[in-house]
Amino acid sequence: MTEPTTRRDPETVSRFVEHFAAQLVEAGVPRMPARVLAALLASDTGSLTSAELGDQLKISPAAVSGAVRYLAQVHLVSRERQPGSRRERYRVHSDQWYEALTNRETIIKRWEDALREGVTSLGADTPAGRRLAETLDFFEFIERDVAGMMERWRAYREKKYGAA
Repeated sequence: MTEPTTRRDPETVSRFVEHFAAQLVEAGVPRMPARVLAALLASDTGSLTSAELGDQLKISPAAVSGAVRYLAQVHLVSRERQPGSRRERYRVHSDQWYEALTNRETIIKRWEDALREGVTSLGADTPAGRRLAETLDFFEFIERDVAGMMERWRAYREKKYGAA
């Protein structure tokens, strides 16, 4: 599947991709994954092949592969097989931010477990133990708030954009 025939100025698209990628890099996303994600978001179909990404971003297949691997691990893109082909397409979904944030819960749970262990190991009455306990409380607080926020987002999204 190729991009629709609606013509957009490639320079304008490229400027957006590089600008948004720079914002993602500022937030801690590695450069190549940021560029690939921005290119996918700017794609009308939300889906591009490795070759299309390489051509658009002027990067190697290895760079595309590494970026996609990273983005798949953090649940921002998925891989799809083209029917009748061995080629894969990489896709962003309209709920990619929701999925990425929701999947962070597993990581945060592990951090919470490690922090609990740290509080016990270092002693709750030590300065380090108190600092770990406060960090643990922060993550537990955020986790409760995020769950409610995600419910509100699902309801808002369905009302504004229809069922997912």
